[in-house]
Amino acid sequence: MTQQQSPEQHGLGSGANTSAGAVERNGINPVPESERHGTPRSLFWPWAASGLSLLCLAYGSYLMGLGLSPWQAVAGGAVGYVLSFVLVGLVSVAGARTGAPTMVIGRVAFGRQGNMLPALFGYVSNVGWETVLVALSSLGGAAILARVAPGAFAGSDGRSPTTAAQALCFAVTAVSVVVVGVFGHALIMRVQKYLTAAITLMTVVYMVLMAPRVDLSDLGHGAPAGLGTFVGGVVFAMTLLGLGWVNCGADYSRYLPRTSSGRAITGWTTLGGVGAPVVLLIFGVLLTAGDPDLAAAAAADPVGALAAELPTWFLVPYLLTAIGGFASGAIMDIYSSGMSMLALGVPVRRHFAVLVDGVLMAVGGWYLLFVSPGFFATFQAFLSVIGVAMAAWTAVFLVEQWHRRRRGLDPAAVRTWEWPAVLSLTVGTVVGLGLITSADPYLAHAVGFLLTDGAARGTPGAMNLGVVVALPVAGLLYALTARSAGRSAPSGHPATDRPATPEGAR
Repeated sequence: MTQQQSPEQHGLGSGANTSAGAVERNGINPVPESERHGTPRSLFWPWAASGLSLLCLAYGSYLMGLGLSPWQAVAGGAVGYVLSFVLVGLVSVAGARTGAPTMVIGRVAFGRQGNMLPALFGYVSNVGWETVLVALSSLGGAAILARVAPGAFAGSDGRSPTTAAQALCFAVTAVSVVVVGVFGHALIMRVQKYLTAAITLMTVVYMVLMAPRVDLSDLGHGAPAGLGTFVGGVVFAMTLLGLGWVNCGADYSRYLPRTSSGRAITGWTTLGGVGAPVVLLIFGVLLTAGDPDLAAAAAADPVGALAAELPTWFLVPYLLTAIGGFASGAIMDIYSSGMSMLALGVPVRRHFAVLVDGVLMAVGGWYLLFVSPGFFATFQAFLSVIGVAMAAWTAVFLVEQWHRRRRGLDPAAVRTWEWPAVLSLTVGTVVGLGLITSADPYLAHAVGFLLTDGAARGTPGAMNLGVVVALPVAGLLYALTARSAGRSAPSGHPATDRPATPEGAR
């Protein structure tokens, strides 16, 4: 028997504390049944807050920038949003059943050591997203400050924001995100509820002010793109929303009672996640349809581009709305990235893991703001690559969850290594990466290796089908190899209501 280690070494504390004013003490241990509370309806608030970002307005511009007509952008975006967030809802069910975070539950399929590969993917996904959100806050906030106070925050041309303005906005958002992430689950659930209300109000004001620029007849403009481009738009929408959250689903449902309805968990998660983004998508498409140049401007600075026509008196409220929206998503990412770090076996407390992620976020933000050749190309490349890996992981995770739906999932009852899951994830990811393309010069030669030169430049390349193909490839391969290896039988005792032990949290 291995020597028993202290709970602190695994992100645990001496006990749980569900008060919003205290630092959460649960780490990656299963939450004891005595600390479970709430209903699936409560999941609506954090997921609604995560999607109430002005960036979702820019997503309409991004989809039209692919060559889609306005109607295609709305339809493709909505389909991609719903399909991807249903996956988040299904993953969330496992959180209530086990009380454990997502990437720890994955050990049931991958084994304790085998799970390090998907945990690393999940960690990179979370840190990447929180970096993108905070960097966007800096770009947009600095552009607005340059308009409000050009003498202090604008460059020599009187319009371009200074580096100091970007640094100030970055610091404000980053510090806010890290502080809430350190306090943990209870504060996050409360903050997201208030952020949802506040950002909704300010977003409605923004839409009212911009309504004169919207003409519903614009939806009929533009020649429709081909099927391949439309499918590419659906895939891009999936990576923009749900596929960036699949590895976080159980992190926010694990405090629910074990007997909570799985359908309700999936439904409220999906409704919260896609409701606001679909409305914002439609409005963003209408704005872009009436101003074709907006797509190019939004690719460089989405927040600044969307504020170009606003009256000066609303710029500060708009800035606060933008920062709040980006912060709400980054808060959830930094909390989940801390969980992924602990799932990798890094021996630190949960709140220290959040601080480490904050440092990485600052470094990544510096790259995006001052090194990257172009935000949109880098952003799209990141979404495609991490979307492939997350799609393959989701397939393995859900197949395992389906196998054990009547026997229970116990993250403590795992073996060291489960080769069927690792093989399926690897094959699904490799095949997926071979079927996507990238406009980022640093990644263009590392992907698309299964496409011919003509296909990469034509319709197959535009579709980025690798994200979708990775899902069935990994899922089917895992279903076959797990059965042949005897993995369909439970490996250990079923989940119980016992308090977590250090061994069960490693």
